[in-house]
Amino acid sequence: MNSAPSASATELVVLLDETANPVGTAPKSEVHHGSTPLHLAFSCYVFDRRGRLLVTRRALSKRTWPGVWTNSCCGHPSPEEDVDQAVHRRVGQELGVRLEDLRVRLPDFRYRAVDVTGTVENEFCPVYTAVTTDQVRPDPAEIADTAWTEWADFVNLARRTPWAISPWATEQIPLLEPELGGNDGAGEPRAR
Repeated sequence: MNSAPSASATELVVLLDETANPVGTAPKSEVHHGSTPLHLAFSCYVFDRRGRLLVTRRALSKRTWPGVWTNSCCGHPSPEEDVDQAVHRRVGQELGVRLEDLRVRLPDFRYRAVDVTGTVENEFCPVYTAVTTDQVRPDPAEIADTAWTEWADFVNLARRTPWAISPWATEQIPLLEPELGGNDGAGEPRAR
């Protein structure tokens, strides 16, 4: 497994062409601006054994959508890093938890969104779900707050007040809902 970049290393993101093939890399610190190039990312929705979803509030220091509530974790795979490995790495770094039952749910999800500052997110972003039994220990540089919520409540929030959560979660939730919408009687979303 690839390790995270050291503090002195420049974190790179993988740039993609319109067919989602890698075409190079760029420093993460320089890639998000008014004309952000398409690049590789991921989103992960982490559940507990009771079927509750961990939602996070982005740190106020984040470049895009600071202070906005969103899914559990988002990030960028490093060059040559498998996306599954990147999910485990970033969830560990940001939330301090280990993942079980990692599954890709939306392998071809792509979105583009512009925040209030004009900064663009332009990502090919496979969407995952996973389970944790660990206590959450968020990194305050990444996450301002966390909460456990019922999946149905997060779905309703996205439907009724989409402006209250990140634009990527707003787009992902309706696509995930058919698979995660019920439960198996044990409190876990049925698709686990």
